[in-house]
Amino acid sequence: MNYTLICMLCGLYAVLARDKEQKGKYSVPVLNVETQQLVLNASDSLLLSCRGRWEVAWLFPSGLASDQVQVEEFRCGRTKRQYCSRVTVSHSQAQHTGRYRCQYRHRPIRHASVYVYVADSQQPFAVGPGRSPDVLWMKERQPLVIPCRVTHPSVVTTLVKFPNQRMKPDHVNILWDSKQGFTIRTPTLNCTGFYFCQSIIDAVTHNSHNYYVHRTVTEIKQVSLNSSGSVRALKGERLVLNCTATAALNTRVNITWDYPKKNKNIGSISKTLVRHPTHLLFYSILSLPRLQRSDRGLYTCQVCSGDNSKQANVSVTVYDRPFIRLKPRHGLVMEATAGEKSYKITPKLKAFPVPQVVWLKDGKDAAKQCSRYRMENSSLVIRDVAEEDAGKYTVLVRIQEHGLCQNLTFTLKVKVSPQIGEKAASLQDPGSVPRGSRRSLHCTSHGVPPPHIQWRWHPCSSNGLPAAPQA
Repeated sequence: MNYTLICMLCGLYAVLARDKEQKGKYSVPVLNVETQQLVLNASDSLLLSCRGRWEVAWLFPSGLASDQVQVEEFRCGRTKRQYCSRVTVSHSQAQHTGRYRCQYRHRPIRHASVYVYVADSQQPFAVGPGRSPDVLWMKERQPLVIPCRVTHPSVVTTLVKFPNQRMKPDHVNILWDSKQGFTIRTPTLNCTGFYFCQSIIDAVTHNSHNYYVHRTVTEIKQVSLNSSGSVRALKGERLVLNCTATAALNTRVNITWDYPKKNKNIGSISKTLVRHPTHLLFYSILSLPRLQRSDRGLYTCQVCSGDNSKQANVSVTVYDRPFIRLKPRHGLVMEATAGEKSYKITPKLKAFPVPQVVWLKDGKDAAKQCSRYRMENSSLVIRDVAEEDAGKYTVLVRIQEHGLCQNLTFTLKVKVSPQIGEKAASLQDPGSVPRGSRRSLHCTSHGVPPPHIQWRWHPCSSNGLPAAPQA
């Protein structure tokens, strides 16, 4: 009995120990190579195997096309409980240089990899010259990598900036890694431009692919719309809004629109970039072919670049038909006082489209009658008000293309302070008059409204001085 129990415990311990060993051994996939890098010659065959506790998958260099590699998957191990995958590249080429990575499908962070060089004396760079350069984005306070990887770890290279600035590793700011390329640890604005790498093998000069280094700038100076105020339009008309973003050189922006029918994909957007010596202009034009009442609302142009953003918006009103609404603001009869610096006649006017407004005084064009009359929007302004400004003022409002017309007539009364004509003429004192004789005194007055005349007599006292006046 004791012997049987001891055997059972020993067997259980062995199973647990084996499971623990398996878990530790295959916590990450295992490759069939023990080195971190391999060096092959062009046209050699590459064979890699990967084993793991779960299903595995491969990641290959970008230069290796799917039809150039063969992948076999099968169960392996003594009990066929492990997963294996075998990769075969029959005729390896320089562009196949790179990192080959085996990872668990359900947990990609658990992986194993090997870097493979495919040496080719005729093509020392993994990526050879191409028709158009690749764009490398340089960011502030981040290293800049020129990815001219080589096909053999011992290839000597030089970094060249167009047209002929040659740079070699200084192990301080310019670093070289055959698996990455050149790294500029603290790039500046002067680092923008065209680059390529160069290697000389057996007196033959070889160039890598070309790269254009572009500095990322996110300075948005201004955002504006072609309409600064509200936009008014008729139903059925076309709406065109132009959003202009002014940005610093090298800035790239993203312009988006927000408007009532955006989710219904109604409207078209076109974009244009115009370069100037000191700045960039980005245009985004939103067009809606036929406006409806449901298109009323707020239209917003949002401009973003990195963490920076600015916006401009405008309110759009859509009318069913053209109209004129004209009525007095404070009645049809008004009063002014002669001598006022200015007087304004302002009716209440709402109309669309924008109407033609003409003012008449007593049936004639007011502006042509007197230089003191001037138009200010739909109002008439009278400067230096005088008595002759009294009269009938008519405002004519017309929308000729739609056959609409309305008018309104105001009566302006101008008050004039009373004046005595004899006083203005400075007549002399009539002097003394014989007792018992008759003498006529005249008083001529003028004013608006007409003044009331009242005579007062100032009799003389016994001492010859004037006494208090008597009516």
